[in-house]
Amino acid sequence: QLQLVESGGGLVQPGGSLKLSCTASGFTSEYYVMAWFRQAPGKEREGVSYLSISDGKTHYEDSVKGRFTISRDNAKNTVYLQMNSLTPEDTAVYYCAARIGRTIVSTTSFYNYWGQGTQVTVSS
Repeated sequence: QLQLVESGGGLVQPGGSLKLSCTASGFTSEYYVMAWFRQAPGKEREGVSYLSISDGKTHYEDSVKGRFTISRDNAKNTVYLQMNSLTPEDTAVYYCAARIGRTIVSTTSFYNYWGQGTQVTVSS
């Protein structure tokens, strides 16, 4: 059973940066897509960024393209989300998620494994 643990959230001023981490354990396959989703109060959970572990392909939603970077450290079984130029609209609970497979998809129902979430608040 894959387990995901996020860390790195917090309060940051507009224009600032944060780096989220997602450490995974219990891999049962060599093919995973790791992803970051977020959910703001009163809104549906939405995809942010995705990384296919087997081939390193990444994808970003338009709302974060050019500002966020997803990366991985295989030795630490950790996926990161570097978030720059943050705005109040980025305020949300950020979730790490994983699905077995190679195809990057943005639909939450395709992800079987979820972390507990970490709060990111962008405010002055």
